[in-house]
Amino acid sequence: MTIMRRFSAIALSSACLFPTVALAYIGPGAGLSAIGSLLALIGAVLLAIVGFVWYPVRRLLRRGKTGKGGAPPAAGGGDTQDPPRT
Repeated sequence: MTIMRRFSAIALSSACLFPTVALAYIGPGAGLSAIGSLLALIGAVLLAIVGFVWYPVRRLLRRGKTGKGGAPPAAGGGDTQDPPRT
């Protein structure tokens, strides 16, 4: 290990071990904007995950209702067939 790498490793370790206080202020407008953006990002990620999970589940549920590859049940509930075309 070179001397420069060893020095940078020691400097980084000491910087992590002895943190200093950051005297910073975030105003109410910037703070609310940051919180709103974070919530929007979290919501978008959650909706994307739900969408990727829900679509295959919905397909499986619809396949279960129709049986094995058949047509979906009629909306009227009766035996309604169109007359043959001539």
